[in-house]
Formats: sequence, C-alpha cells, structure tokens
Amino acid sequence: MNKKIGNIFKGDKVVWMIFFFLCMVSLVEVFSASSGLTYKSQNYIGPIIYHAGTIFIGVVVAIITLNIPCRYFKLMTPFLLLFSAVTLIWVWLAGTKVGDAGRWISLFGLTFQPSEIAKGTVVLAVAQILAAMQREDGADKNTFKWIMRLTLPACLFIGLENLSTAAMLFVVVYFMMFIGLVPMRQLAKLTATLVVMFALVLSMIFLVGHDLNADENQLAQVEQVDTQPKSKNVVEKVFHRADTWKSRIMKFGKSQPSPQEYDLDKDAQVAHANIAIVSSDIIGKGPGKSTERDFLSQAFSDFIYAIIIEELGILGAFFVLCLYIFLLYRCARIASRCENNFPAFLAMGLGLLLVIQAIFNMMVAVGLAPVTGQPLPLISKGGTSTIINCAYIGAILSVSRSAKTKTEKEENKEKYE
Repeated sequence: MNKKIGNIFKGDKVVWMIFFFLCMVSLVEVFSASSGLTYKSQNYIGPIIYHAGTIFIGVVVAIITLNIPCRYFKLMTPFLLLFSAVTLIWVWLAGTKVGDAGRWISLFGLTFQPSEIAKGTVVLAVAQILAAMQREDGADKNTFKWIMRLTLPACLFIGLENLSTAAMLFVVVYFMMFIGLVPMRQLAKLTATLVVMFALVLSMIFLVGHDLNADENQLAQVEQVDTQPKSKNVVEKVFHRADTWKSRIMKFGKSQPSPQEYDLDKDAQVAHANIAIVSSDIIGKGPGKSTERDFLSQAFSDFIYAIIIEELGILGAFFVLCLYIFLLYRCARIASRCENNFPAFLAMGLGLLLVIQAIFNMMVAVGLAPVTGQPLPLISKGGTSTIINCAYIGAILSVSRSAKTKTEKEENKEKYE
C-alpha cells in the first residue's frame, strides 16, 4: 500500500509536505473567510465544496506535471510562448472586465487570467536561455539581451492590466539573472535604468490619473470633465488604470489618521485588516472564529493573511510564512543537486515566483505595501490561478524526481573549492 502511494506522490517529500500544509490551511481559512459568499448565495457549503474541488483538480494537475520528465518542458516552451502572446493581446483588446481591470478571458466556458500562464512561461523560457548560454566563467554577455527581448514585451502587456504582477515577474527574472551569473555590469545598468523608468512611470501615473480618494467636490469636477465627449489618446489607453494606481499610492503614502478620523467607507479593506491583526493576540481566536471576515471584502482572497493572523495568531501566521521560506530553501537544495543547468534554473525560478508573490501579499495584509490585488498562492480562493500554481509545484517536483543529480563526490568537491 505504501509503495502504491509512493508511486503516486513521487518527487521531493519535503515539497509535498509543504504543499499539503498549504492546502490544509487554504481549506480551513477559505471556509472561514467565505461568509460573504455564503450569505449572498444562502448556500453555506457550496463555496468550500467548489474550493475543495479546485484544490483536488490542482493536486491531480501537480501529479500529472511531476510525471513529465523536466527535459520535455523545453519542447512545450514555444507553444506556451505563442499561447501567452495571443492571450495577452486578446485580454488587452477584448478582455472580460471586473471593475476597471480587464484581466480575464472566457474560453470554452472557463475564465482565466493569461498573466498567470504568461509569468510561468517567461520563467520557463528564461531558465532555458540561462542554461543554454552558460560558460565556464558565468553567462555569456548576450544572455542579458535575449532575456530582455523576451521579458520586456511580456511585462509590458501584463502591466497594462496588472502592474503589480508585471513588477513581480520582473523581480523574479532579475533574481534569476543574478543566480545565473549574468555579468554584474549589465545588472547594474539595468538597476539604474529601472530607477529612471520607475520615476517616469510614477510621474505619468500622477499626471494622467485622478485620486479616487479625493473629496466630493474634486470628484464632482473630475466627473464633469469626464462626461464631455473626447477620444482617448495612446497615453490614456496605456494608463487607463492610472486612477486606481494613483489612489492606491496616495492612500499608502498618507500618514495614518487617528481612529476617530478614520473613514471606514473609503479605507474599509485596510481598516478591517488592521482590526483583524490587532485583535489576534499570540494564539489567535481559533479557526472559524474570525469576526472581521464579515466586514473585510476579498477576505478569502487578497486579504486572507489578515484572517489567518486573526484566527491562528502570530504563531500561525509565522508558521505560514515559514512554509513559503522552506519551499524556497528546498527549491535551492533541489537546484544545487542538479547536474544540468536548465532544471536548476527552472526550480529556482518557479520557487521565487511563488514565494515573492506570497511575501508581497503578506506585506499588503499587514500594511507594509500598497493594496495590489495579489492573492496568496496556494491558499487564497481561486480557480485557474490555484490550478496553475499547483502545476508550478508539479514542475518543481518533476525536477526533483527526473533531473540528473550530481554525485556525492562532485557535491563535496564544489563545497571545498
């Protein structure tokens, strides 16, 4: 019996344990945080059944992916790049809008975000470029050029609708280039360029966007101007979400008002997240006993870490953080044991992708970063995003299972060199 189970759950056992604990935390906390959904539908078990079904499909996808030898991922790259390019252009031109963001595509009855597939595809392609252009003293100087030719267009199209995802993907690629020994001179120039670009984009956001947190008189003037018929120029089309971006930046940059002056209508998410955290204590209120879940919108998604802190306390929140840190550490261990470069870079890239997003979500929940709408991977309620993140875990497990490993002699030699 144990042998049959072992044949199904192949690959690194530590990664499987981390994956299992994240799924268990997800089931408990999404069930607890979905009170708003259950109230609207009057179906108290429906949301968690849907989420449990999504996780089950994700586990099946992870098992299927881990059984694909990592060398075959290279063959999939051209098709994934083509699919990502087509869907990113599609979502920009005719994406399904929720609020002011058109990030979704409906295809064959399924709704998904192309950016979720695109970011994994970019990591896969960058891993191949880094592996193919490694030399004895590090990456070839042309490596940087090829990676930028791939990454910049992808981040541009992702950023038009989801700026935080584009920024996060670029950070992952930057770390992959650092790990892949791309010349430091080129990385230094890129860093300087990014600082200038950031300043320019920030300036354009403040020039084009309107602060949605402004008082009623200012908003009335803006609405009066916007009702006049006018055609949008290229800049306005590119920065069509500038209002949202500017409002989030302005809100994050403002000093915190006193409790008496706090506006719960305008700052409901941040306010109720702070209340959830402050009322948590060390051990929390206990699973299913959150009170702020009834007031915090997106409690089951963007702000689920605040609910985790409220119910499981500081210790539970630290445990969840450690799960992601251990996942990245384990990816580094798997990568260090790979004989070939491609699986090593792939494992590190996917590990960075999951962990950086998780840390950014946690920073938003505790007020260390502006609200961006990034879910907590493998824990937040999701559809295709959850399944795709499970596929990333499956790819990491595939590397741990099928990649050629260095012998113990070679590892000891590298250690003492």
